[in-house]
Amino acid sequence: MLPFYYEGSNDRGVSESIGFILIFGIVIAGIALVTLYGYPLLLQQQQGADVKIMEKNMIVLQNDLKSLAYKTVPFKETSLKIGGGSLTVYNSSSDQSDFTISDPANLYVDKFNAGELRYESVSAQMDISLQNGAVVMRPRIAQGSTMLAEPRWFHDQNTKTMVINLINITSTNIMAKEGIGTVQMTLGETNYTYIPIDPVNYDKVSLKYTPNPTKDYSIAWDNYFMNNFPGMTRTSGTPGSGGAITYGLPTVNTLVIKTYEVQIKNI
Repeated sequence: MLPFYYEGSNDRGVSESIGFILIFGIVIAGIALVTLYGYPLLLQQQQGADVKIMEKNMIVLQNDLKSLAYKTVPFKETSLKIGGGSLTVYNSSSDQSDFTISDPANLYVDKFNAGELRYESVSAQMDISLQNGAVVMRPRIAQGSTMLAEPRWFHDQNTKTMVINLINITSTNIMAKEGIGTVQMTLGETNYTYIPIDPVNYDKVSLKYTPNPTKDYSIAWDNYFMNNFPGMTRTSGTPGSGGAITYGLPTVNTLVIKTYEVQIKNI
């Protein structure tokens, strides 16, 4: 059947094929726009959600660590989701960062290696670490770090007593986990040292922190020291440079140093 046209009609170029092509082109353009702009945003949101979940998970693990060290609970087990990256145990024996505490006459702590539990996300370019009782975070592609949860150190200005808790993370072998994991911790060896400081050294006790040059959390630790202990001074070094930093402790006449070994049995 021939199409019917009346005088003055402009519909001679309209056909089902052209309509289909127009609609199909609009659909393809919409899919391309979603793929080009929407999908990366969805991935970015997912990566951000994974990092936020791991921030909370690391604080949960920090609470487990506190229960073992300060409440003498013998064993803790926590199941968690590890999304967008991996959770790895870095044994204290291979740790490149350390803490040293001394005064001009005595060496109280010599290069204490804490070890760490570290969440590493290549997609989000972020590391979150549980080290020496603190939860710290650093971007992989920029300098800087921040402390999400503080360790339990204390200075009493009235009695001039400084309490420093050092927590050593160890494991019998290299462990890493992605997906769903169960972190099992046990308390190992503990040590308590009560040190009366010689009066001539009350204001000369120093703390030297040497960060891992490739995983530098020194800015986070520097902010913690300088903001939480009035009278503490930075005497040498630059945070974020990868080199050692030395601090003068607030005036102390009694130094209490507690060390704890926490063994990671499984993740």
